[in-house]
Amino acid sequence: MTAHVLDVEDLGAAGLAQVLALASAPADSLPRVLAGRSVALVFEKPSARTRSATEVAVVALGGHPAVIQGAEVGIDVRESAEDVARTLGLFHALVCARVADHRVLVRMAAALDGAGMAVPVVNLLSDRAHPCQAVADLLTLQDVFGDTRGRTVAYVGDANNVWRSLAVACVWGGIRLRTASPEGYGPTPDDLAHLAALGGPVEVFEDPAGAVAGADAIYTDVWTSMGQEEQAAARRRAFAGYTVDEALVARAASGAVVLHCLPAHRGEEITAEVLDGPRSVVWQQAANRMRAMRGLMAWLCGASRAGS
Repeated sequence: MTAHVLDVEDLGAAGLAQVLALASAPADSLPRVLAGRSVALVFEKPSARTRSATEVAVVALGGHPAVIQGAEVGIDVRESAEDVARTLGLFHALVCARVADHRVLVRMAAALDGAGMAVPVVNLLSDRAHPCQAVADLLTLQDVFGDTRGRTVAYVGDANNVWRSLAVACVWGGIRLRTASPEGYGPTPDDLAHLAALGGPVEVFEDPAGAVAGADAIYTDVWTSMGQEEQAAARRRAFAGYTVDEALVARAASGAVVLHCLPAHRGEEITAEVLDGPRSVVWQQAANRMRAMRGLMAWLCGASRAGS
């Protein structure tokens, strides 16, 4: 069965460790597993870091990135997600897609499997998950702390797609995750049951100060994600008091760092003083998006299996 990466769970704990090892390796030590091959990069949603990171990673592995905007394929408008996937599978070694609806990725993967086409589908972001961001997040924590086991990350904000993938990565990275969200925006019972089944309970708070106390890292994300713009005013009201500012950061451990997956709304979920301050590793985290993609694609193309 072809290995698709629609969320972190698809890697498995061992696979995630292999991807992180490949992502941490010097670029010139990795085999050019995409030499003479191309990778489809489909973007239904806007992208800055993901597009740049993925294009550069493809080139680093010897391949050619083919960027396709959503309007060019018109998934489920011009033609079905299944037909788009089967068409792209004829030409490309990997199909990477940023989509509005996670179910589109599931259908694309099923269509390729059903056609007997051994072409992995990679989730570059969906409403359900953001696995490539989670790999970059763990890389960043490893850069800062070395061994992440036993560390505590406090996530302050909406338990959204970024949170779901981060939570799984934290469980498998031996990281204690605390989550602070206003009522109605925290993890669902299904989310928590799923994480418990994977081996890691998550502490849930409504008070961000309690979640952050003594933490090794503070993570936040926008209060209003792409596609939720009509909820922006209501979300700003609900998240009042959840801004990561200098007073909140002061409650964390003395060597704590601050992460944000970007783009940031300065003055909402995070202040400019924190984002640009000495505790911030946000730009290192952004740069690690390329290392994450390089490691993930190398793994999917068999680099770790070849002993690299």
